[in-house]
Amino acid sequence: MSEQMKKYETPLLDELEKGQWPSFVKEIKAAAEWNPMANDLLGLLERSYREKIGHWKHGGIVGVMGYGGGVIGRYTDLPEEFPHVSHFHTMRINQPAGWFYTAEALRTLADIWDRHGSGLTNFHGSTGDIIFLGTRTEELEPTFEELTQAGFDLGGSGSDIRTPSCCCGMARCEWACYDTMKLTYFLTQHYQDEIHRPAFPYKFKIKCSGCPNDCVASVARADFSIIGTWRDEIQIDQEMVREYAKNGVDINKEIVALCPGKCIEWDGNTLKIDNSSCRHCMHCINVMPKALAPGKDRGAAILLGSKAPIVEGAILSSVIVPFVKLDDEDSYNDIVELIDAILEPWIEEGKNRERIGEFVQRVGLGNFLEAIGLDPQPEMIKHPRTNPYVFYENYLEEE
Repeated sequence: MSEQMKKYETPLLDELEKGQWPSFVKEIKAAAEWNPMANDLLGLLERSYREKIGHWKHGGIVGVMGYGGGVIGRYTDLPEEFPHVSHFHTMRINQPAGWFYTAEALRTLADIWDRHGSGLTNFHGSTGDIIFLGTRTEELEPTFEELTQAGFDLGGSGSDIRTPSCCCGMARCEWACYDTMKLTYFLTQHYQDEIHRPAFPYKFKIKCSGCPNDCVASVARADFSIIGTWRDEIQIDQEMVREYAKNGVDINKEIVALCPGKCIEWDGNTLKIDNSSCRHCMHCINVMPKALAPGKDRGAAILLGSKAPIVEGAILSSVIVPFVKLDDEDSYNDIVELIDAILEPWIEEGKNRERIGEFVQRVGLGNFLEAIGLDPQPEMIKHPRTNPYVFYENYLEEE
């Protein structure tokens, strides 16, 4: 450690290094050996733990020229005591689709951040971005310039379209029902203005999952979820099913009894699936991946509205398009048209910090579907109606 850097005693933080799990404290201490920002961060965190109060404040909007998003401003309220973290801005970097990197790309990112920031990173944030933790205002433009020269861009932050993210899809997964990485790249390129310049009531997240396993948790975290599915029969290799049973898989207990659609039968020799009742939950396929596979007529379901509990409670996304083929640029443009149709009434009528799911709840699904030009479908209904006092428009018109 340099003589100019103060050595902080951190007994409370030291407790977080104990146990079998990796510790963020250990990583900050490693960076603190050479980086003054990481060193002062240790002291500030220890102070916050001791006093049981946060010492960060939001001191205004900061960013790079021409962009309104991508940088989260952060300052400490103890700048005299911890001068190296008086500014500690976070930068969000747009990650490659599927989070694929070369070693050279990772070294390039690390070198840029060592020169301009704390050296601390988060791979990845909950939206998907690469997170650069901690830099000063005057270092934002130089960092951005080096990132763009290396082929990287800032991601979304604030009330904009957040950086689209996806699972690895067809790159590594045999169950992917469409090319998640290709679609994510297409949407990222198309919505450059909307990602970089906040102009919405609140954030809008797009996540692409290749199959119903939903490895990016889009059904719980994305305003707009594109989840791969199929609409024909599950593929069955009966010989491999018998092999699983022979090798100890209790098919009746581990698959038949746990099927949410109650659509599977096993007589000890042949597996039968009533695909009309299948929920596409992937459980049977996950248990016997060599015997079962998604159908061949593949595409995606479009869901809308999930969010974490901030203004209102947590919401899981709901189906608005049960099935769409995603095999060419024309189908990608159909997705763009749907997103644009959804954004228009929300931008016009949405309240400040109101997510699209909350907006739909407030205005009603019927009014929302009418505004975006979609017809109601059975798949949009979460449960059968319980109110018998329902009037149908067509009936009233006839009368």
